Amino acid sequence: MKNTQLLLINDMCGYGKVALSAMLPVLSHMGYRIHNLPTALVSDTLNYPKFYIHDTTEYVRQSLAIWEELGFEFDAISTGFIVTEEETRIISDFCHRRAQKGTKVFVDPIMGDNGKLYAGVPESTIGLMRSLLECADYAVPNYTEACLLTDTPIAEQITPDEARVLVNAVRELGAKSVVITSAVVNGTNAVIGYDHVAGEYFTIPFELIPVYFPGTGDTFSAVLVGRVMAGWSLQRATFDAMRVVAELIERNADQEDKSAGLPIEACLDVIDHE
Repeated sequence: MKNTQLLLINDMCGYGKVALSAMLPVLSHMGYRIHNLPTALVSDTLNYPKFYIHDTTEYVRQSLAIWEELGFEFDAISTGFIVTEEETRIISDFCHRRAQKGTKVFVDPIMGDNGKLYAGVPESTIGLMRSLLECADYAVPNYTEACLLTDTPIAEQITPDEARVLVNAVRELGAKSVVITSAVVNGTNAVIGYDHVAGEYFTIPFELIPVYFPGTGDTFSAVLVGRVMAGWSLQRATFDAMRVVAELIERNADQEDKSAGLPIEACLDVIDHE
């Protein structure tokens, strides 16, 4: 893995372990060569009462243009939070071009949760994220995002048949493989998905831990990307990403300031347990 080059496209948080601040330590620990493109500079996690977000759209535009001139290549690209419509278009165009060259594209269409879009995220983002999914090898939305992307009514829980229909609806947008987090299937919390390599659907139940840390989704995505790029099946990679996040939450449940996110660097041994 030492020669496998990954590009992470996400926001960079100054104080707290979310987005790039959470993903970089995980994937570096796993032995990858990591490059990053900050879609925004954020003062602290959005769980604090005050924060500042600095838009980096022009930086993204100029950086990608220069990288293409210089011929920089990546084995995989992972996208997360994207701030503006223009930034989404720029990144989508870049990912489409790279996908045609064989670069694996992982898309976490971060835009909402708990049945609604995040504050400040316009409705137009849904259509732009659909465009990004057209070139995705792996799409990793949460349940709310999957419903928004596919115009599916959001429900408190779904049946196994409805879960498969939702997974297929995301696939119809262009994603080859799909992992949908935070679903409730027949009253059980579960991650549902489809692995295009194995040609298999899967459902992995989990016990909900009543402790909230921001950035757990980013950690989940980082482990998932790392395991898939190491040759693991998607179902096995998903299960391990769930294990890592659960162990991190349990280990740090007594942390006083949970708004700062999980202390990733102090807990990297969790990744090695498998």
